[in-house]
Amino acid sequence: MRHAIFLPPFGELADPRCLVDLAVAAEANGWDGMFLWDHILRPRHEPAEVADVWICLAAVATATTSLRIGPMVTPIVRRRPQKLAREALTLDHLSRGRVTLGLGIGIDGAGELSKFGEVTDARHRGDILDEGAELLVKLWSGEAVNHRGAAFVVDDVTYLPRPVQSPHIPLWLASGATPGRPARRAARYNGIFPMDVDVDGLRRLLDVVAAERGSLDGFDVAVQPTERSGLAALAAAGATWGMTSWWPGCRAAEVAEVISRGPESA
Repeated sequence: MRHAIFLPPFGELADPRCLVDLAVAAEANGWDGMFLWDHILRPRHEPAEVADVWICLAAVATATTSLRIGPMVTPIVRRRPQKLAREALTLDHLSRGRVTLGLGIGIDGAGELSKFGEVTDARHRGDILDEGAELLVKLWSGEAVNHRGAAFVVDDVTYLPRPVQSPHIPLWLASGATPGRPARRAARYNGIFPMDVDVDGLRRLLDVVAAERGSLDGFDVAVQPTERSGLAALAAAGATWGMTSWWPGCRAAEVAEVISRGPESA
């Protein structure tokens, strides 16, 4: 089991220097990873200050040497895959191969889709995610890419350099607690990040993943322990990463205090 801190870069934590300080402390205290929420707007009852995840992660990458880092999760529906592929590729090189890219269909909280004219229908967003994730892997191949899909077009493009990580930057796909299309999607890649899942729900999700893949070998399962489902029980059900998380509005001092106690306190 590996342990990460999972932070919303809003309010006090919208300061990139603050996030760097927390990342350095996390590495020094034995944590394995630091992942950041990826949003551009927040509801009115939450802090209005929001940081750009990619710039923050680049700063973290230069200040650390072992932490696994990444956005958790990025919705392709409001991104261009050609830009996202370059950002992740560059961060992979900057961090010397420590990036995990979380992907999901996104949410319309605070109107961060609808206020910009993005797709809001969930099934359509799922279609875009399926096509976009496949396209990212193609772009990271170092080979010429030709793609004409329902959402994206690439006309004879080669991206170099290749990622540090082989065969490509790991992709973790977000999922709800109910087995279905998101779990099957995740099974095609490197990991799953289920939201609000208990032990029984996690077992059901991983049954679907295992059936799709043939086994869970080499597959990451990142979970957020709750009062109902402790980390030990989730690990026994198949979790490989424990995400110690905070909600928007948290104070930097309270995050630092938990970090200082090390992952054994999680």
